[in-house]
Amino acid sequence: MKLLRLVPDGMNFDFVRFRRVSFPFSAALSVLIVGLFLYHGLHLGIDFTGGTLVEVQAKTHKADVGALRQIVAGLDVGEAEVQEFGDQGGVSLRLPLQPGGDAAQNALVAKVRAGLEKDYDFQRVETVGPRVSGELVQYGTIGVVLSILSVMIYLWLRFEMNFAIGAIIGTMHDIVLTMGFFVITEIEFNMTSIAAILTIVGYSLNETVVVFDRTRELLRRYKTMPVEQLLNLSVNQTMSRTAMTATTALLSLGALVVFGGRTIEGFAIVMFTGVLICTYSAIFISSPALIYLGIRAKAGVAPEPDADAGQAKLVA
Repeated sequence: MKLLRLVPDGMNFDFVRFRRVSFPFSAALSVLIVGLFLYHGLHLGIDFTGGTLVEVQAKTHKADVGALRQIVAGLDVGEAEVQEFGDQGGVSLRLPLQPGGDAAQNALVAKVRAGLEKDYDFQRVETVGPRVSGELVQYGTIGVVLSILSVMIYLWLRFEMNFAIGAIIGTMHDIVLTMGFFVITEIEFNMTSIAAILTIVGYSLNETVVVFDRTRELLRRYKTMPVEQLLNLSVNQTMSRTAMTATTALLSLGALVVFGGRTIEGFAIVMFTGVLICTYSAIFISSPALIYLGIRAKAGVAPEPDADAGQAKLVA
């Protein structure tokens, strides 16, 4: 039986030449994202802001968001955010913290329930106090920073300095673009989002390490080959693995987006986008960056027989 191959054997394509487009594009996009982040910020969930999240579903499976906003406003609970989701009459209400602690928050939930239970079924009620939200912000930030630092230290020890810098560039690029996805789409940023970012960092690292390992092998084999040609060869030789890994991950995440339900929908969407970003980065950002970082073959290592010399000639 013939095996399925997403990428044909002996693929020869000049990926590195696209750095003249990918570098300016990613740089401009990163600057734009940083600007939007400073100006607009993230759509923080109640994990970080505190408050009460109430998710309801219309008994008629068709919600009137305008009327619902008027009902909530009439309950005098402060500035509330009402947003429809799904196509079955689902609505989420984000209610601000009330003065008076837990008792006030419980009274708020009771007031909302009394005002809406006639026409809506309550699916989820979640309350986070100011102290808990402050601790989550602190611990979440510390966790992300420590994880990124750990990854950078690992890369520094795993590779020579030039490779490590290239991998760090790719990883930071993926983090910035993923955060940009949160800013642009206004997907709620909560503790699940922290988990998604850390998972994307791991996926980015894995993709980069695979390509860089092949690059180091080829540096020992073809010591006189031009760097651009060698990098193209390493990307082409690992493309089958890259395509298969990305396709498998995207199929799984796509199923979670469609069938996973409201609870993990945000996580699955961010991960789906993150896999696309990491795949693009490993091919068009991290590897071409090595051209400008001055990689070279290790001294004292004899080149192996040039058995694959025919594969080294890439199409322009």
